[in-house]
Amino acid sequence: MKRKNIAVVYIVLVILILVLIAMNVGIGTVNISPGEIWEILRGTAGNTTNASIVMSVRFPRALSALILGGALALSGYCMQTFFHNPIAGPFMLGISSGSKLTVALFLVFFAGGASGSFFFMILAAFAGALASMGFVLGVSVKVRRMSILLICGVMIGYICSAITDLVVTFADDSNIVNLRNWSLGSLSGLGWDDVAAMSVIVITCAVLVFLLSKPMTAYAMGENYARSMGVNVRRFQVELILLASFLAAVVTAFAGPISFVGIAVPHLVKNALKTTRPAIMIPASFLGGGVFVLLCDLLARRMFAPTELSISTVTAVFGAPVVIYMLVKRATSRE
Repeated sequence: MKRKNIAVVYIVLVILILVLIAMNVGIGTVNISPGEIWEILRGTAGNTTNASIVMSVRFPRALSALILGGALALSGYCMQTFFHNPIAGPFMLGISSGSKLTVALFLVFFAGGASGSFFFMILAAFAGALASMGFVLGVSVKVRRMSILLICGVMIGYICSAITDLVVTFADDSNIVNLRNWSLGSLSGLGWDDVAAMSVIVITCAVLVFLLSKPMTAYAMGENYARSMGVNVRRFQVELILLASFLAAVVTAFAGPISFVGIAVPHLVKNALKTTRPAIMIPASFLGGGVFVLLCDLLARRMFAPTELSISTVTAVFGAPVVIYMLVKRATSRE
């Protein structure tokens, strides 16, 4: 029965991804039918304007939402495994805000707003993520309570966001492409070059995370148990936190900070699968993150069209109630 349930969840996630990609590509200021989308993908469409809209704007944006959403959910799952706590995540711990600050500084002072400096932009985001994570880990050595870590992470997030807002406010907007929208979280303006760059990095990191599924299973039983099973706990922890930080950094580099996905999605996927096995949770979390961000991006574009909301606003609307439920559930279960 459990295997059947897992198979059903995976099938539903894949179907949702395909449906949401079609909706993201077809729905907009100009609505394009599924039949015409298929013709465009085959290269037999007669309407060159619609073909340009699909292939140059909507399709790469939809793929970006899928890839970055999966990366963010996977990053959150890694952090939850590391801290043994389902409330840990790149946004709540200030990791996304640290990346946001360093990328903003790079774009303003070094790249002149150029969005094509993929390598250096991702390195800047990774440096910010590691700096924020280093602070959180330093606090975790002194304080074991997760509530204190979350408060410290939120404070780091506020500080980094405040500095970023100052940078964005005084930047020369004529040289900074979509920096203001990016600082709030946006998939706007992403093209095929961005998709290619993020795909290579995210898929590589996802494969490496999956290869850690066995030590993750042992680590979930406790550090002493993991050591007894032959796991080099210190090396495993370093690998896990580096991959989690890099995945979060890639998302921030391309789309800015996106809130609550890393916390909410792994929790929802775990409840749907009825299992905590990393080998099953890792791919499902990636697919679930893609579904979540595809849906939120569609709503961000269409709810108040032609005005586009920041995607982080929409993810917060759906993700924050899940976090509140988790906090209340944990508090009541301890009483």
